[in-house]
Amino acid sequence: MGEFKVHRVRFFNYVPPGIRCVAYNNQSNRLAVSRTDGTVEIYNLSANYFQEKFFPGHESRATEALCWAEGQRLFSAGLNGEILEYDLQALNVKYALDAFGGPIWSMTASPSGSQLLVGCEDGSVKLFQITPDSIQFERNFDRQKSRILSLSWHPSATHIAAGSIDYISVFDVKSGSAVRKMIVDRQYMGVSKRKCIVWGVAFLSDGTVISVDSAGKVQFWDSATGTLVKSHLISNADVQSIAVADQEDSFVVGTAEGTIFHFQLVSVTSNSNEKQWVRTKPFQHHTHDVRAVAHSPTALISGGTDTHLVIRPLMEKVEVKNYDAALRKITFPHRCLISCSKKKQLLLFQFAHHLELWRLGSTVATGKNGDTLPLSKNADHLLHLKTKGPENIICSCISPCGSWIAYSTVSRVFLYRLNYEHDNINLKRVSKMPAFLRSALQIMFSEDSKKFFVASNQGSLHIFQLLEGSFKHLHSFQPQSGTVEAMCLLAVSPDGNWLAASGTSAGVHVYNVKHLKLHCTVPAYNFPVTALAIAPISNNLVIAHSDQQVFEYSIPEKQYTEWSRNIQKQGFHHLWLQRDTPITHISFHPKRPMHILLHDAYMFCIIDKSLPLPNDKTLLYNPLPPTNESDVFRRRTAHAFKISKIYKPLLFMDLLDERTLVAVERPLDDIIAQLPPPIKKKKFGT
Repeated sequence: MGEFKVHRVRFFNYVPPGIRCVAYNNQSNRLAVSRTDGTVEIYNLSANYFQEKFFPGHESRATEALCWAEGQRLFSAGLNGEILEYDLQALNVKYALDAFGGPIWSMTASPSGSQLLVGCEDGSVKLFQITPDSIQFERNFDRQKSRILSLSWHPSATHIAAGSIDYISVFDVKSGSAVRKMIVDRQYMGVSKRKCIVWGVAFLSDGTVISVDSAGKVQFWDSATGTLVKSHLISNADVQSIAVADQEDSFVVGTAEGTIFHFQLVSVTSNSNEKQWVRTKPFQHHTHDVRAVAHSPTALISGGTDTHLVIRPLMEKVEVKNYDAALRKITFPHRCLISCSKKKQLLLFQFAHHLELWRLGSTVATGKNGDTLPLSKNADHLLHLKTKGPENIICSCISPCGSWIAYSTVSRVFLYRLNYEHDNINLKRVSKMPAFLRSALQIMFSEDSKKFFVASNQGSLHIFQLLEGSFKHLHSFQPQSGTVEAMCLLAVSPDGNWLAASGTSAGVHVYNVKHLKLHCTVPAYNFPVTALAIAPISNNLVIAHSDQQVFEYSIPEKQYTEWSRNIQKQGFHHLWLQRDTPITHISFHPKRPMHILLHDAYMFCIIDKSLPLPNDKTLLYNPLPPTNESDVFRRRTAHAFKISKIYKPLLFMDLLDERTLVAVERPLDDIIAQLPPPIKKKKFGT
């Protein structure tokens, strides 16, 4: 593996935004997640829970509702009063429509997916018809006295339930009139509260309405008579969310105390057909409010203020008891927020509305392996570049020479020239960006910093030549006819002759930059690409997929390399395939062409292609290198995968030079320390 001097960086003060809504699509097995800054993420649960798409946030969008309709169409609504539909191919907002009811607090699609229902601040419930290209307002239901905080359709689509403050209304869909009004009890722990907020409702096919409220209760109502059937007091704080399984045999609720409760419909006795709802399992996977829950066929999904997306498998529903049955916590985005200038030893950190440029510290001290060396010069915060406008930053990059910074929002691409004078930085923005360059999903500079490459959300790739303080457009690769697939990942060869681009459908295209044409397309694979890079000298393209498979493809020969064929023939070690975070970065050692460096959030790995591959009987993690020529046992057990788990959670790792690594960590305790305090719970014995 070799010895490296490691810059261990922990001053990337990144705090992921909290989770506000989740929506599960049973047809595609995908999960949409909206965060408090308006960002919407889509996770492919069939592809190892990979975050395959994301839509950047916006300051004016406080998303309060998220839902799927018509199979693969995604809608959101929020406190700005607008309904948004997302283009899942181009990865942008298709349109925004004002509902004219003030802030929107709730939204749900009909069981058939052809209609959309929204609940507004002014007490109105509005019905929209979903057309092939947009949505069209159909009518208002009877207006209520207070805001509509939750909505649910009856599976037959004949009635809806609407949760408000102090009451639940049942509407007839055909007439739009309220046919039932159920008053919620304000009593909380024996004390009458001023208001009882119905945070969530669920309408079952037998006419039962389940409600969760701010008094900590889960209640069951008979919608035909408007009477309370049963009540469960489960929390000393608000119960904020509810989700029901498609079979209506279980549901899950989330509380402000961070606890998730699972309810199941079970038989009263072993020989009886009579069933009742029973609270079966509590789960404490969160430290703060659980603002959103979802129920897939095999798992309970939850998210909230503590920023974690938690997938808790239901063991009785999981057919094969393998690693897929393990609990998963997703905290960090599955894309890189950090770029590095190796020549000047600079790090560029990307936040939602600003960029930070840091110079790494240095030391003159020496020590043995494992020692922590004191800094002779501390890290310097050189630049704080704030964006103008309400849009979040999509992507950013610093050139290898450290003289250029580029970033993009939804509407514009920005390019800056940096001049260094001792400890001062002179920043100059390059004006007059071309009109066709409105938005970028990925930006990358060539190794010599003379070109930069931009991947747009329309599927096109643009190449620019950098001049002194300006640029020149060289060429644009247009998408193939009939496809508008957004390109999310780029890789440039060190010699600048090859450009590889990957889209959302797992395809990888390789372009010849010298002759400005498409060179080849890598054979399609079933799982999306998480990282890719082109090796120096050999120009081999290394591709990592969400199922933890790694391929090496020879660009000059247009085929997989012999090493890649061997590893596919033998197969990866079962522990390697069971890792639950994707590889997000790949790099290469400049002097060791047989080495591939890659990392995920919890491990850093050097693959030595000259060594034999490990099989399932060998130890995958930390095989010790041979100490001398006579160390027969260690030499016999040594294999290609050298893995370190010292640095975690690991957001970025790369080589600065032959003997120096930089590792950027973000400890979870530092994130929790910056969150608002959780609800204090009385503990036994305190």
